Amino acid sequence: MQPTLTPYLALVDIANRAKAQAQGLPARQEIKPYWTGIGFSLLGQRFVSAMEDVVELLEVPQYTFVPGVQPWVRGVANVRGRLLPLFDLAAFFGGHLTSSRQRRRVLVLEHEKIYVGLIVDELHGMQHLALEYGKLPPSDLAEPFAPMVSGQFQLQQGRWLVFDLQALLNDFQFADAAAH
Repeated sequence: MQPTLTPYLALVDIANRAKAQAQGLPARQEIKPYWTGIGFSLLGQRFVSAMEDVVELLEVPQYTFVPGVQPWVRGVANVRGRLLPLFDLAAFFGGHLTSSRQRRRVLVLEHEKIYVGLIVDELHGMQHLALEYGKLPPSDLAEPFAPMVSGQFQLQQGRWLVFDLQALLNDFQFADAAAH
């Protein structure tokens, strides 16, 4: 016959048996901070820009040529009832788009009174980059990009240059789209 346990000892016995059969807590994992941006290619370089700077991504829409503008201004497109000026970002930096027309995309920016579409060679979608790999200043950057690049992420697959779209919008040459 088993001795009768007091209610307190019965609870202690239940707690001990539960602890013996319980699984341990999951291992503690270190959470790494990430920076998220939109990845794109331009003139053979891979860039990433802050998510909050890009309001929309589009295939290159049909557009109308605008006379009397810089050669990098492709024209104006009607996007859901709004006129979107389209700029060839490669031409702005003195180059040419290298991808096929089907691969080209438009990064749509809207900041205060500025609404503009930037045509790039290719889109790479959202990039989640661990901060431990980047936002370091690039050391060997080609001159035309230098004022627009605020850092880089160096990964095994290569590097992503951080393209500062706000710096582009504030650039005097970019803002002066009229032909001289």
